Amino acid sequence: MAAANVALAQLNATVGDFEGNARKIEQMARQAAANGADVLLTPEMALTGYPAEDLLLRPAFVERERVALLELTERLADLPGLAVVVGHLYAQGNDLYNTASVLVGGKVVARYFKRELPNYGVFDEKRYFVAGHEACVFEHAGMKFGVNICEDAWFRHAPQAAVAAGAQCLLVLNASPFHMGKFNQRLDMMRRCVDRAGVSLVYANLCGAQDELVFDGMSFALDKTGHCIGHAPAYDEAVALVAVQASGAVTAEHGDWMPLTSMEDEAEHDHLSMVWQALVVGTRDYVQKNGFKSVLLGLSGGIDSAVVLAIAVDALGADKVMAVMMPSRYTADISLTDAADMAARVGVRYEQVAIADIAQRFESALAPVFAGRTADTTEENIQARVRGTLLMAMSNKFGSLVLTTGNKSELTTGYCTLYGDMAGGFAVLKDVPKTLVYRLARWRNLRSAIIPDRIITRAPSAELRPDQTDQDSLPPYDVIDSIIAGYVDHNLPASRLIESGLDAEAVELVVRLLRINEYKRRQSAPGPKVTVRAFGRDWRYPLTNAFREIGA
Repeated sequence: MAAANVALAQLNATVGDFEGNARKIEQMARQAAANGADVLLTPEMALTGYPAEDLLLRPAFVERERVALLELTERLADLPGLAVVVGHLYAQGNDLYNTASVLVGGKVVARYFKRELPNYGVFDEKRYFVAGHEACVFEHAGMKFGVNICEDAWFRHAPQAAVAAGAQCLLVLNASPFHMGKFNQRLDMMRRCVDRAGVSLVYANLCGAQDELVFDGMSFALDKTGHCIGHAPAYDEAVALVAVQASGAVTAEHGDWMPLTSMEDEAEHDHLSMVWQALVVGTRDYVQKNGFKSVLLGLSGGIDSAVVLAIAVDALGADKVMAVMMPSRYTADISLTDAADMAARVGVRYEQVAIADIAQRFESALAPVFAGRTADTTEENIQARVRGTLLMAMSNKFGSLVLTTGNKSELTTGYCTLYGDMAGGFAVLKDVPKTLVYRLARWRNLRSAIIPDRIITRAPSAELRPDQTDQDSLPPYDVIDSIIAGYVDHNLPASRLIESGLDAEAVELVVRLLRINEYKRRQSAPGPKVTVRAFGRDWRYPLTNAFREIGA
């Protein structure tokens, strides 16, 4: 019975780095051939990087990739026994296609254009691409393979067209970004695909990060019954080999195949591990791919900056991270102690720059203008903006990227200061609700106790006025995060949230704060997506907005 060995090339591509991406594909192709592969399957847009956004509209970008594909095809000519399925951009006249080309012996022997173009959430493919309609089936090593790209396999048309054209196994190229629960969603959808098509399926996904999106890899293979033989490592580049048979059987042959059980169970430990790794990879790739050698952040003695510091150290190493404590006249002694303790535990450079005198000078300068007005959040925000100015000055001097430390709950409610604690280049916790920040801190401390316990247990405070706590101004964070999960992440009506038992006043307040603080979020730094719906690419609300769903 016909059988072939298929290698999954799980790689970390960078948008526009055609030479670097091609080099990785070639290296993986040679490794796969040495391991006995007949076919190498790369992820969606592996040569281009994903998403390339409006670079796709630049003629020079399109031409550069055309040349890169030709050069890659020629460099693989000495591997005539290996069919390499490459994801890339392809132009026909004025039309652009999300494409997979099959390279064998220095020639393109088949080409497939993606049929189902996603245009929701973080995806905007109809802005750039024209949909294909023809099936692509190629024969190699005695097997017939059908090619689909990502969203194609979520629907019945493209897989069924491939099977009708003779495909005995589906090869699916993917650039599927991470969010919590996404792997199980992919697995369920591919099992439905296999059930409808009646053939085996091999699924190759990108890994690494591009701007706000993190790709978790976890490429896998299913036999025709939907049984998953395991998955490639999360977030890491890998070449993993499977044997596929015309009968629909699939077996793992070579590579770091991981067991499926823990991911299907969604155990808390594995769930938090996936989120933590997404934040680490998102931070590492954003910093390194944009040419920064180091980062710095304001370390307050609070939970958010502690978690950001831990992520930064895991991502880059302690020698590339600087923490700066900027005490004001309201900073508690325990905050100073805990910040210094945290910095010592992770071994980073630690500096203190007091802001009390600087903030006082601002207030003195403004006193004639503010005469007759009582102190309010203005003076609180001056402190935050002094800190932002100092961090950006250090960024300029040292060439380090500033990591902001705000979380999704704060961005939702506007509990953050524009040009203050929001000042910086990358927002590590932008899509992490406050309650999840605490869970991540406790999880990370199970590996090694790097976050002082008091940072986790004490009440959160901005420390911008005497005896301040966050809950002076906001509902409890578990309530806020429940509202965010329903209203932001899943687009539920406010009335439904109230009917579910959430406090009506809290719902009205959070929805109002969400609406009036859109201007802040529009100016916030990018940060890695980990929830179903993140602020940024996922969230596109107008700044000028007279609509009121509830309240004022």
